[in-house]
Parts: sequence; C-alpha cells; structure tokens
Amino acid sequence: MAASAAMRDEVLAHFRGKRIQAFVIPGVILAYFVYIFFAFDISGIASRARLDNAAILLSDAVSHRVHVTRDNRRGDIEASIEGSRRMVFSEDQRPDWITIDGDAARIELPLGHSVTYDGPNVTYDHPDYGQIRIWSDDGIQLELPTDNLPDWINASNTRVSITTEAGRLSMTRSRTETLRYVPGWELFFFDLSSPFWGLGVGDVVSTVLQGERIDPARSNLSLMVHDVWYNGIWRHGDVIWALGETILMAFLGTFGAAIVALPLAFLAAGNFAPSRAVRFVVRRIFDFVRGVDALIFTIILSRAFGPGPMTGALAILTTDTGSFGKMFSEALENVDDKQIEGVRSTGANAVQGYRFGVIPQVMPVLLSQVLYLFESNTRSATIIGAIVGGGIGLLLTQAIQTTADWEKVTYYIILIVLMVIAMDQLSGWLRRKLIKGDA
Repeated sequence: MAASAAMRDEVLAHFRGKRIQAFVIPGVILAYFVYIFFAFDISGIASRARLDNAAILLSDAVSHRVHVTRDNRRGDIEASIEGSRRMVFSEDQRPDWITIDGDAARIELPLGHSVTYDGPNVTYDHPDYGQIRIWSDDGIQLELPTDNLPDWINASNTRVSITTEAGRLSMTRSRTETLRYVPGWELFFFDLSSPFWGLGVGDVVSTVLQGERIDPARSNLSLMVHDVWYNGIWRHGDVIWALGETILMAFLGTFGAAIVALPLAFLAAGNFAPSRAVRFVVRRIFDFVRGVDALIFTIILSRAFGPGPMTGALAILTTDTGSFGKMFSEALENVDDKQIEGVRSTGANAVQGYRFGVIPQVMPVLLSQVLYLFESNTRSATIIGAIVGGGIGLLLTQAIQTTADWEKVTYYIILIVLMVIAMDQLSGWLRRKLIKGDA
C-alpha cells in the first residue's frame, strides 16, 4: 500500500509539473515577444514606414527616368537619362514625347498630363485638376486653379515640387526639371555613342550578318561585342571583372585557410597533439581567429595593408583558419587507429602514416567542409569587397550611394544571386566527383 501511494504521488507530481510547463513555456515565449515589441520599437517602425518611398524604389529598380532639365540661369534645356551628363540625348535621339525649341519645351506625360516650359515660366497641365502655373519672381511663385493645395504639391518660397502618378516636376531659382519613368533598363546593351543604339533586335542581327561594315577596321560582330563590353553606362566588362575578383577573393581565402589549418589541426587533435599544453594553445588560437568576424579583420587588415582584393582574401583566410582548424581537429579525433597501425606495420614513418593512414579517412569530411565554406564565402566576399574596395561589392555600394542608379543595384544583386547559384552547383558537382566518385 505504501509503495502504491508513493507511486501515485510521484505520478501526480509528474502531471502537475507537465501542467505547469504547459503554462510557463508559452508564457515565457509571449513575454519575450512583448519585450521584442517594445525593445525594437515595432510600433514606431510601423508609423515611420513610407510605402510611397517603397513604391518609388521598386519603380526605380525596373525602370529608368528621363530628365528634361532647364538651367534657369542660362536658359539651356536638355534631355538625359537619369540626369547624367554621359547620357544626354542629341537632337535626333530625343524621345518623340519631348519637343524642345530654343528656350521652350513641351513634355508629354502619361495619363494626359503635360508640362510646358516657356522661358522661365512653367505650366503643369493636370487633366483632373487643371493648369498649374509656376514662375520665378522674388522667389518661386505658384498659381493654382483652386484655393486648396493638394497633398501631391509641395510648395515653398524657394522650391515647388509636383509628384503625380504620371511624373514629377520640380522648380527652383536655378533649375527646372521634369522626370518621366520609362519601363526597362535603357542603354543596357549599347550607350548613346554606339551606332547600334536605338535598333531593334532584328535590326541588330541584320546589321551584324548582312549590313555594310560600319567600322572599316573591324567586322560588325566585333564592333557589336566591343560596344556591349565597353558600354560606358553599364560597364559590363568592369562588372564581369569584379565578379571574377569576388570569386578569386573567396577562393584564395578559403583554400588558403584550409592549407594553413590542416597541419595545425594535428596539433589541436587530442590523439595527435604532442602534449596537452600544445593542444590547449592551438585550440585557443583557433577560438580567437574564429571568434572575430571576418568584417573586423577586414577593417584591421585594410589599415595595415591598404585596400584591395588581397586584403579581403587575407581576412577570409584568417577567420576560416579558425573554423577549419576546429572542424579538421574534430575529424582527426574520430579516425580509426587500426588503419594507421596497418600502414606503420609496413615500415612507414610517422609522416607516411599520416599521409596514407589518416588523410584518406578524413578527406571526404575535409573536402565537404572546404567546399561548403567556399560557397558561403562567395557571398561574404561581396560585403568584404565593399569595405576593401574590390569585387562586385564595391560596385554595389557605389550604385547604392548615388541613390539614382537603383536599376544598377537590381542588376548587381541579380548577378550576385546568379553567382551564388553557380558556385552552389559547382560545389555540388565537385562534392559528388571528389567524394562519391560520380562521373
């Protein structure tokens, strides 16, 4: 009876503990989420969110802007892509919705909107609101068809901005500018200086295959490839070179770290280290270089060696030496001693015993780890390159900083994703080839 009562009490206590856990664990999780809500100011983030800016960013990523700009001091009017001096349309290259005649211009916008420059006077014609007149006279003056100022007009004594679904207009004392979004990445293949600019795909193919030679010094095919490769706006040649730098940075850092870490791993493995003191010191070195992020080493090494891809490769090498050292030493601690004894029984020395008795056992694990980190470091090299001034990361950072080239940002991100996919496929193929022996 006493044993039954004790067993019953134990079972009841167990169930009470389970019931307490069923309430405590969800309560702890709920309390953690409440802490996150206040600690990270979730409500403040939601109130500060600007969905209109997000829409503009998405539009910039898949389209380009054509600027029609008037210098209000000199009276010059020009049309360009993204407002760049390198992408100014000549008179015969302007889109048909832009008409420029001396000091006057007319810009046809979508949805029936239009803008007219008449010297220093500007008229924005909104089909649903009416004509908006802007001129400069002791400050920027604004005349509206109604007494109410719409929320899509921002007006002050020094600047007037009009932002609608058809485009944007801004005017200051020195400058008047109208922006129209046009779908697509303009000048992606040929810039304005190329004879192939403005031709359709069929016309380009026809010119390459059957057209008269444009440049007597080279074929039309060679000229087309040259114009694409040396496109002054998208810089395809520089971009491909930067991708190669990023991959090389990851390759040198990863495989260099593997070469350094492998002999040190023997000193950190319990069954190969000459003493516990040596094993302790080597493991702490691995912990140190592994514990400091590669970005920190990048900053330190860039101060010591200057910017460049090699500095990024050294930063990856330093961090990965610690990671590989830990993983390699753990793999070495799990080797089968019988194979080592079998090799030594043939008269092999210690080095030969390691070469033929240890390395074949751990090689599949080592290769798998090296290939995985190589794939991972391809992504990391993008960020490291932005710091040390090399690779695709540098071009991506420059495009973001300009705040006007978001289509280039999209282009670079797509290339980075494709690069990572390619490295993943290559890593998988090498893993199957070297480890499993598949053809």
